[in-house]
Amino acid sequence: MTLLLDAKLVAAIRRQGEQDYPRETCGLLAGSKQGESTRVTRLVPVTNTRTDSAHNRYLIDPEDYMRAQAELDAAGLDIVGIYHSHPDHPAQPSEFDREHALPWWSYVIVRVAAGRADDVRSWRLVDDRSTFQEESITQEERKVAWQ
Repeated sequence: MTLLLDAKLVAAIRRQGEQDYPRETCGLLAGSKQGESTRVTRLVPVTNTRTDSAHNRYLIDPEDYMRAQAELDAAGLDIVGIYHSHPDHPAQPSEFDREHALPWWSYVIVRVAAGRADDVRSWRLVDDRSTFQEESITQEERKVAWQ
């Protein structure tokens, strides 16, 4: 699988990770499946409502999720994954991430080291939920054509 992600969206994920540091940042990836690829066309930033361990865990309020789902449904978009940061840890899923993930979503993780975002990687949970596999990210520059 390949995740198609506009470079501006990657930059936005990095910025949000830096702004929320040292807490984990989080948000929803919205878009559509296109064969073996998933195209992300919108980010839905949400607040990490975790009150304990917010430096290495995130929690999305169910009401925020339902509100985002309704808005995306109206726009004809699906939730295709989650993005979050790993403050001062590698951009790879933790065991906690694996235990709470869904196999059909992409999980974009940005490493934020000492307040600066660097590595951005995407992962998919295998169907038997035993492990994650890294999926490639293709950064696209979306262009608008005027008629």
